Amino acid sequence: MFNLNDIIRPNVLKMKPYSSARDEFKGTASVFLDANENNLGSLAGEKYNRYPDPHQKSLKARIAEIKGVQPEQIFLGNGSDEAIDLLFRMVCRPGQDSMLHLPPTYGMYEVSANLNDVALDAVQLTEDFQLPVEEVLLHVKPTTKIIFICSPNNPTGNLIEPESIEDILRSFNGLVVLDEAYIDFADVRSWTARLDQFPNLVVLQTFSKAWGMAGLRLGLAFASAEIISVLDKIKPPYNINEATQELALQALEREEALKDMIEEIVQERELLMEALPDMPAVEQVYPSDANFILVKVKDANSLYNYLLDKGIVVRNRSSLPGCEACLRISVGTLEENQKLLKAIAEFN
Repeated sequence: MFNLNDIIRPNVLKMKPYSSARDEFKGTASVFLDANENNLGSLAGEKYNRYPDPHQKSLKARIAEIKGVQPEQIFLGNGSDEAIDLLFRMVCRPGQDSMLHLPPTYGMYEVSANLNDVALDAVQLTEDFQLPVEEVLLHVKPTTKIIFICSPNNPTGNLIEPESIEDILRSFNGLVVLDEAYIDFADVRSWTARLDQFPNLVVLQTFSKAWGMAGLRLGLAFASAEIISVLDKIKPPYNINEATQELALQALEREEALKDMIEEIVQERELLMEALPDMPAVEQVYPSDANFILVKVKDANSLYNYLLDKGIVVRNRSSLPGCEACLRISVGTLEENQKLLKAIAEFN
């Protein structure tokens, strides 16, 4: 039986969060002399002389409507990377506890584990990039506090079978962090719909991909209100700036435009997946439910450098176990994709 208090670091359980001026003040006022702000104004524009809402109440309320969750189930971070780092800080004792991830996968899980002095256990995905449930559970130790699963997976692009994820959720008494950064490009329902069913589930999403807001650095974590309350306790008080909150609220009013963008990206993805297998340099194109494609080629380093010379930047993933001789190619505009295909076709 999962019990959050059993895995939270003892110092985190005992700590009191920082109390900001905006936390202590309740009600309405016309004169604010409590936060040592510059009351003359801001050189950056109106309102930016004031600290932002530390709890992002308006933004969370709108996200809750769109995602079908409660505001209390939402954490907003400076990119998903902040949520990843805070999850380690929440449950993993430095030098004592461990995490488990499934390479080839997103590299920040490993970076954040190393930064927090958390031991890494890795179980390789199967040849078709699926989750080997029995092997994962065999690798779980008493010190294992978090399992990271990326679906659609980066850099492979495929969805992880939901039955395998459910098996891990039911069998593991630590946090299962399901990274759905690319879920908007997949024709499946998000696991946020099952938060109430699994108290140890944390779902990561982002505004960087489908919403096109990578420059704003706004990531999301969805979990039980109990887990979110701990993340809120240990985060920096003003981690989401005012400009980001304002721009995100504006973007959330354009859901119809989002659907059109996703449709166009998916259409371009399918065209690339149809054209690439016919290229002499290409050996295999892997299935994708994301906004990128993993492509196995005959000579990854040579093709990568050739494309660079043509002014086209892709990601060389050939050094990752399981992705030997592979390039990861993001889906671009129609013009960009045509330029890419022409260059690969001409590669000797």
